[in-house]
Amino acid sequence: MPAVRPPAVAGMFYPADPLQLAHDVQEFLHEAQPRALNPKVLICPHAGYIYSGAIAASAYAVLHDIAPRVRRVVLLGPAHRAAIHGLALPDAEAFDTPLGRIPLDTKAMRTIADFPQVRVSDEAHRQEHSLEVQLPFLQSVLKDFTLLPLAVGMATAEEVAEVLEKVWGGEETLIVISSDLSHYLPYADAQSVDNTTVGNILDLRQPVAHDRACGATPINGLLLAARRHRLTPHLLDLRNSGDTAGSKDRVVGYVSIAFTEGEENG
Repeated sequence: MPAVRPPAVAGMFYPADPLQLAHDVQEFLHEAQPRALNPKVLICPHAGYIYSGAIAASAYAVLHDIAPRVRRVVLLGPAHRAAIHGLALPDAEAFDTPLGRIPLDTKAMRTIADFPQVRVSDEAHRQEHSLEVQLPFLQSVLKDFTLLPLAVGMATAEEVAEVLEKVWGGEETLIVISSDLSHYLPYADAQSVDNTTVGNILDLRQPVAHDRACGATPINGLLLAARRHRLTPHLLDLRNSGDTAGSKDRVVGYVSIAFTEGEENG
């Protein structure tokens, strides 16, 4: 039997019941503002769905037109639970969620395994939520796809960009960067800080600091690749937990951004 990573945060970050989860994700997607875009890359938040699900849905909703063509998702997010150097692949062939099983792109995993900054670490993936919370949205929007999951630890932007370049692919490949923004600032302060951070991302300006985005390392690698590939960023949603389900005393910021190829304007 292939090694399978079971869901670690079902019932905490999102519903464990498949019917409730499918319903909630569809509700988020239905309420998202439609945009006519064909993204190559998405930046999405990764908090509990009650806090950031609506913001994440604004990104996944724009996949409607390209969904039939997407066959692989390259998913990068910060490693919260384990201190690792470089980018970590799991020792698995599939990831499970309450909505079903997602096969991993083991061929692509082998093509990057020889990079010195890439390693295999089950510890980095076992409890990691930044990747897992994206999966039910992907399963709800895409038809049939494989996953290339990377938990990103201590790495340079250049090291991340090198891996992205190797698996960039064509229209069959979607890249998703999982990141929240500032953490635990008062509401007005968070708005100011997050607006500055998002402005830098929209200008493809890096580095983004780690106190401005928990996924700063994969974002910075993306920004290098985005300049190289002449991607155009489009802001889809920018809010924080004070806007959704939390107190305004100490908030966490969330953003969804789509990056398109060529001169497409949304």
